[in-house]
Amino acid sequence: MISEKMMQLGKKSSIIREIFEYGKKRKAEIGAENVFDFSLGNPSVPAPQKVTDVMNKLIAETPAELLHGYTSAPGDLNVRNKIAEYINNKFGVKANAGLIYMTCGAAASLTITLNAIVEDGDEVIALAPFFPEYRVFAEQAGAKLVVVACKKEDLQIDFDALEKAITPNTKAIIVNSPNNPSGVIIPEKDVIALTDLLKEKQKEYNKEIFVISDEPYRELVFTGEMVPYIPCYYNNTFVCYSYSKALSLPGERIGYIFVSPDMKDAGDVYAAICGSGRALGYVCAPSLMQYTISECLEDTADISIYEKNRKILYDALTEIGYTVIKPDGAFYMFVKALEEDANKFYERAKKFELLLVPSDSFGVEGFVRISYCVDTELIERSIPAFKSLYEDYKND
Repeated sequence: MISEKMMQLGKKSSIIREIFEYGKKRKAEIGAENVFDFSLGNPSVPAPQKVTDVMNKLIAETPAELLHGYTSAPGDLNVRNKIAEYINNKFGVKANAGLIYMTCGAAASLTITLNAIVEDGDEVIALAPFFPEYRVFAEQAGAKLVVVACKKEDLQIDFDALEKAITPNTKAIIVNSPNNPSGVIIPEKDVIALTDLLKEKQKEYNKEIFVISDEPYRELVFTGEMVPYIPCYYNNTFVCYSYSKALSLPGERIGYIFVSPDMKDAGDVYAAICGSGRALGYVCAPSLMQYTISECLEDTADISIYEKNRKILYDALTEIGYTVIKPDGAFYMFVKALEEDANKFYERAKKFELLLVPSDSFGVEGFVRISYCVDTELIERSIPAFKSLYEDYKND
């Protein structure tokens, strides 16, 4: 009568959302100030004032039939031209509006892209740790998700493992840098090694292998590190971008897909993107938000607050004795659990009102993710709870 698969997805939300809902319930019971909720990657820094000013100006001065009306299915042409110009100026890639498709955020970008390229029997590689919804998106498109674990010590690419995972069935690899859940950035030397490997495999198998670069955290870097722009290194690249994090607009659902102009048959591939968006019902991203972000392409929220949070939390946890993968970007921290079972560690942390996301759904075991996109005061108040949790294990 109905899709069993869809029913199960609807009945069981992601562990991140489950913890978030538990946190809301717990805050109602004991007070929000007594719960240390590090579950959701929801930006705590407000959007830049310019975003509000642009929106107000648009609402005041733009005719309603334009402001709230449909744009072209792939997005407003003027908006796409501005984004293409921004990409060209920043990265030196010859983008054009005819290769940019406006979307309802990164999730829509990834879903559209996967449905545009996946055929029966295809495999899509995810580097673990990875955002859990990659599995949902890839499998719904009809692909098998192949998980390749990164190196345990630094969560960088394990090239031996990756090479073994690439087969004649490999259609794409999803790359997420800065990474959710670890905050790790893939350095240029590894991007070059990755793209060299993919070029070799394309020749070996006489087929195209795509990179899907998932980039909602591109601007959130704190160490002066460069986040390599993969279309500069590899022709067969899609960039799936979102303004949710950089402009603190997660609820507005606005982003885009960029098809590299150097991709083989780029025009036909873009047509597949448009067809996928049409088939999935993802046409005409929110008009008001398209016009708004087109005037704010050079802006970001105040990410210095995340950098401050990162330092406070990293210094405190390492001083207590926790093992932490130091993040270079995004607003997540990957911390080694104090026992092998991350789910048991998560449950024990709840005794101290610490809400941490166990790593199993991210494709690795033995870690928890901490989202430090929260009020700095919350982080400072949480330190005694982290210390109590650590001592609770020492006293076993």
